[in-house]
Amino acid sequence: MKCMKKTFQLDDSLLAKARSACGASTDTETIRLGLEALVRHAAYQELRALIGSEPHAKDVPRRREKALPKRKARK
Repeated sequence: MKCMKKTFQLDDSLLAKARSACGASTDTETIRLGLEALVRHAAYQELRALIGSEPHAKDVPRRREKALPKRKARK
């Protein structure tokens, strides 16, 4: 992981609310968690945009097939 220092101008009350909301103990952790959440949200939105984009796609079975009976051990 590559780390770098950046200088930001942030609203103190916004940062305090974000820290409280995510349970972070430091400003750095608060920013990291916020950026990770933003990236996850963007990926989710991209997946949502694909809903219905393949009208002829077949449904995927969601249940596993029953397991085959186990063999009896030979003596």
